[in-house]
Amino acid sequence: MRINPETVDRIKQSADIVEVVGDFVSLKKKGANYSACCPFHNEKTPSFNVNPVRQIYKCFGCGAAGDSIKFIMDIDGVGYGEALRYLADKYQIEIEEEEVTDEEAARQNARDSLYIILNYAKNYYQQQLTENEEGQAIGLSYFRERGFTKDILNKFELGYSLEQWDGLTKSALAKGYSAEVIEKAGLLIHKEGSRSSGYDRFRGRVIFPIHSVAGKVIAFGARILKADKSQPKYLNSPETEVYHKGEVLYGIFQAKNAIRQQESCYLVEGYTDVLSLHQAGIENVVASSGTALTVEQIKLIARFTSNITILYDGDIAGVKAALRGLDLVLEEGLNVNVVLFPDGDDPDSYVRKVGAETFKTYIRSASQDFIAFKTKTLLQDAGNDPFKRAEVISEMVQSIVKIPDAIKRQVFFQRTADMMGVDEQMLISEGNKYIRKQQKQKPAERGRNPGFQQDLQDAGVGSPSHPFEDGPPPNLFDPGFEESAPASQTRSPLYFQEEAFIRLLVLHGCRELEPDITVCSYVLGEIDGIEFEEPIFAQLLLLFRENHSRNIVLETDYFVHHRDADIRNLAIEWVTEKYELSSLWKDKFEIFVPFETDVLDKTAFINILRLKKAFVENKMNICLQQLKQGSYEADEIALMKEFIFYKGISMAAAKELGRVVG
Repeated sequence: MRINPETVDRIKQSADIVEVVGDFVSLKKKGANYSACCPFHNEKTPSFNVNPVRQIYKCFGCGAAGDSIKFIMDIDGVGYGEALRYLADKYQIEIEEEEVTDEEAARQNARDSLYIILNYAKNYYQQQLTENEEGQAIGLSYFRERGFTKDILNKFELGYSLEQWDGLTKSALAKGYSAEVIEKAGLLIHKEGSRSSGYDRFRGRVIFPIHSVAGKVIAFGARILKADKSQPKYLNSPETEVYHKGEVLYGIFQAKNAIRQQESCYLVEGYTDVLSLHQAGIENVVASSGTALTVEQIKLIARFTSNITILYDGDIAGVKAALRGLDLVLEEGLNVNVVLFPDGDDPDSYVRKVGAETFKTYIRSASQDFIAFKTKTLLQDAGNDPFKRAEVISEMVQSIVKIPDAIKRQVFFQRTADMMGVDEQMLISEGNKYIRKQQKQKPAERGRNPGFQQDLQDAGVGSPSHPFEDGPPPNLFDPGFEESAPASQTRSPLYFQEEAFIRLLVLHGCRELEPDITVCSYVLGEIDGIEFEEPIFAQLLLLFRENHSRNIVLETDYFVHHRDADIRNLAIEWVTEKYELSSLWKDKFEIFVPFETDVLDKTAFINILRLKKAFVENKMNICLQQLKQGSYEADEIALMKEFIFYKGISMAAAKELGRVVG
């Protein structure tokens, strides 16, 4: 089935880009728009822009752009239809569908079927917990003994799997689900060598559904309650098309709003830690579910806050093992604090022992920044052994130089030097050594951050007495330097003039220069006979010409929401302002800078001249190339006359533009 066009229009009209993006990213007001660090690529400085007027988003770093539907497709890795269904559910719009071909249905249902069977399994497990005698006696009793209320059970959709070989599978097959889909979702395990006989993955366990950021059930965690050394205490879903363990945090769906509001995230280890803190009113908490923290999980937290506090239990051995992995958090630019609980306690047991308010007070008093915590922990191990203390210095320097912010690095060098009783310059020198070692490696193996080495030098880690071995950094202010756009080096002047011309049409074609004379009618009337070389610009020019011949002037929104992704992305790039002019110029210095709309007549005239000049100069180059190839004398005379004709037009245009012509 396909969602009919009328329903799609209602969804598009109802979806607010700020609300939709705000569910996944922490947005901050910036003038008329909103900004954030891009959720689609690694960055430290916000370059992700949301325009509530146009209902679009644009990232100036990676180029991601689109509307609410495209955002859901990209952020959750789903198709167009599934993104529409997500938005329809969010805005409580009833979906009306129409028939689709078998091939379209197969493509659409491949991923949807996994979500459907996982949701069915979640409902099944919930029902067994509350309605089945075994589930009530074992599963529900366990949750009640832990002090979890009905609200928490419902909020996290907890359940129970019966002590049966194929209880879920039989139930799902009876409802018409295929064994293949059940297996692909990680719920069914086939017996070795058999494709017809199998058993449920989860049996005799309490069930913790794992949700995506959007709230869909994508996997399960399950805890066994009986003493059985042959079985693992916890069992998780395997990797599937919709579940990648290293990219998910337990409780992120339930916690994301609280994390954004409080601008802080608590990271714990287990499912019950999350449940207990939520029950205590502390909702900005997620769990890594016992896995080593990954870059993807850190980026997931960074969508909502740059402040993370890691809550460890009292097992100091486990803490030491995790210290190295936390350097990843520093690399991603997050502010990291650490809290260590008394021996024998974890977040779950401690909050139940002391209550919510005392727990919060303890968190505030016991919290310390990661660098100080790591330094103190390693120094305690090293004691007075000079060799071990030297190793501590090396390890701490390697952590500090991974911090992308230059000012923070400098502060941590000073504090670490004080804690260790060593000279700060000595730590900086160690930092230089580490940098030079990194530079000798292949580029792909170096630091993750753009401008990494230069930032370190700016912060005092690199110094004139220790220059970088690969020579000075590139001069970013040199007009000849292009950081990441080698393609632009091969583009002709004509390309840029075609782009400027089409950009003016897309953004301001409907505006009137004089009564009944739009920008579109004026500029199109001035370029008769000119055809564009760049295919996408030629396509857009044709659209304007065809519609103008019917007395229709296409508006900006037509292109911003165009079905062609290339046209849509280009239009979004043009309408999105990367920078906003500060009011300081006007208010304090009384300098008035005109906007493009204030000088449209002049801009349109100049664009026409520049386009014609670039167009005829391109023709001149063609003439010269043909002359170089050699030909009959009559042809050469004709080519020279053609060249002189174009040269005259070029000189006239240059004169109008105020340029000196040689």
